[in-house]
Amino acid sequence: MNPNFETYRLADEHDALREAVRALAEKEIAPHAADVDEQERYPQEALDALVKAGFAAVHVPEAYGGEGADSIATCIVIEEVARVCASSSLIPAVNKLGTMPIILSGSEDLKKKVLGDLAAGNATASYALSEREAGSDAGSMKTRAHRDGDNWVLNGSKCWITNGGVSSWYTVMAVTDPDKGANGISAFVVHKDDPGFVVGPKEKKLGIKGSPTVELYFEDCTIPGDRIIGEPGTGFKTALRTLDHTRPTIGAQAIGIAQGALDAAIDYVKERKQFGKSISDFQGVQFMLADMAMKIEAARHMVYISAARAERGEGNLGFISAAAKCFASDVAMEVTTDAVQLFGGAGYTRDFPVERMMRDAKITQIYEGTNQIQRMVMARALLKG
Repeated sequence: MNPNFETYRLADEHDALREAVRALAEKEIAPHAADVDEQERYPQEALDALVKAGFAAVHVPEAYGGEGADSIATCIVIEEVARVCASSSLIPAVNKLGTMPIILSGSEDLKKKVLGDLAAGNATASYALSEREAGSDAGSMKTRAHRDGDNWVLNGSKCWITNGGVSSWYTVMAVTDPDKGANGISAFVVHKDDPGFVVGPKEKKLGIKGSPTVELYFEDCTIPGDRIIGEPGTGFKTALRTLDHTRPTIGAQAIGIAQGALDAAIDYVKERKQFGKSISDFQGVQFMLADMAMKIEAARHMVYISAARAERGEGNLGFISAAAKCFASDVAMEVTTDAVQLFGGAGYTRDFPVERMMRDAKITQIYEGTNQIQRMVMARALLKG
């Protein structure tokens, strides 16, 4: 055997991308992060900077005017933005989530229309699956869609829509055949200007306050017939395939938040002095830092492996994508909590970023499937063999 150990490393292009995104994030996004959180306002500065640099929707294939970034590259972009501002990292993350069903199952015309819009920097996208009574049990959704001549008409509501009210395009799951259960769900693309589309009030949230989360209402919302994604009844399958591709991006966001907290903690403990010396000299502090870094590194590799497998188009992505999202988000919650502890009383104030990072980390354990659901997905995959 003559193993090529060079194959188990990121490409030089990935390293260069990380440097570029980190530089942009430090200069254009980080200075606004605290204000975005405090004012609960959309990070327009981040959107402008990401669009200008071509990082707002890097996943869009070159055929539609995009950067054509692979899945690992997309995770790196999200990770590096999340390192300074979790709310801003949802711009590239949700652009991928909102358009992945179109990439997987949409018509060529739909891809050109929506993906081209994102690639040009003219629009962002969101994803509408959950309802008040259909969260983890998404198959029990009540939103309906029916044919009306050449059009589709949607009625119902969706909740927890990330970047809702800001996005122009929405991938929406709705029931087209109530008698078929999950096989009666179809996927549609709705535009913010479509008649009958209404944006509800913003949620008042613990974290990611710069990213609006809203309800959407469909009141005889009428869309052209060619805005269905794939064939009728294939929407739920498309939704599940989408999550296999996008759960690693939530893992990437979690890693970024954790890395930002660790970096801040390292800087702080070097400067903070107690008992006549830097608290970084105390073994208890050193062990905490070591554990934080070790867990982040393990999570990062799991996320990149899951992204690489998705990029290769491998089957049976359920286990690894769920594992990456679950492990990374649990790590983010642990690491940010420890970072607040290392800052002591200062960490509990809004003068330092770690309390924001701790609040932001919590959502990564909840959205795109709670970590309890991720463990169910993993267990089913294991039991199937």
